[in-house]
Amino acid sequence: MFWPMFAIAVGFLGLTVLGVLAVRVFLEAERLGKQVTEAARRIDRAAADLEQAAEGAARSMDAV
Repeated sequence: MFWPMFAIAVGFLGLTVLGVLAVRVFLEAERLGKQVTEAARRIDRAAADLEQAAEGAARSMDAV
């Protein structure tokens, strides 16, 4: 009777550990997604600034 109860307890413990790890992976993936979104937003802003600078440089070259 001891071994079946021990096996059930170990199985439950294993499922609990897997559940905790799954929650941690989910939270880290969510955090990574937010960081990727922020990086894409910053890249877009930098590209817009670069485009404005290039237009200004092109205008100044036309004036010369």
